[in-house]
Amino acid sequence: MDDSELFAAAQRLPTKRRPLLGLTILVVEDSRFACEALRLLCLRSGARIRRADCLKSARRHLKEYRPSVVIADVGLPDGSGAELISEISRVSPRVSVILAISGDETKAAEAIEAGADGFLAKPITSLAAFQHAILSRLPADRQPAGLQELKDETIVPDLLAFRDDMAHAADVLSEDQEGKTLDYLAQFVAGVARSAGDAPLATAAANLAKSRINGLPVGAETAVLAGMVQERLERKIAI
Repeated sequence: MDDSELFAAAQRLPTKRRPLLGLTILVVEDSRFACEALRLLCLRSGARIRRADCLKSARRHLKEYRPSVVIADVGLPDGSGAELISEISRVSPRVSVILAISGDETKAAEAIEAGADGFLAKPITSLAAFQHAILSRLPADRQPAGLQELKDETIVPDLLAFRDDMAHAADVLSEDQEGKTLDYLAQFVAGVARSAGDAPLATAAANLAKSRINGLPVGAETAVLAGMVQERLERKIAI
């Protein structure tokens, strides 16, 4: 190995400031706002990030690349992230760390049962918690030695990503409002609202989900949610 190869290898070794250097993280997440937070967390930590916004896209990635870590949202537009977690956990050699994420903490047990190594509740904004969730679950031979924990830092995603999510919700609302579509819409908006700290929007999404679970008419709840989504789309965002 010549000097340039030694330098390149050293650049990939974890450091105190970048403890995840050398890792590639596949984030399976349909929310642009949540994904932007994870992108910033990966950037601060030194990890490379690949993104998939649905099961189909994630499976396509996994056919071509083998990430070090997979972080999968439990609720995705074309199915359950728990299904993907179950598939990945059975592949040999196994991905080193599989984490599930959701704005609904009741999904934790489902994700762990499917094969996830851990669960992170949205919003995911703490740099220290993010790094610990991955580092603490790496195999012993991949644990970085002699690294001290950094002071915690809170990640704040760009609000333009939140607006992108509201545009996606509006698109979903413009489709045929069938049961599965409304179920997906409720969980998607709830997760985005929780990540953005938007309590009224989260309540509206929860009301829609509750009516769906109880088999009640959802016209009023859907209209309320649609109005709130549209109002947030029309807000001016300072850049």
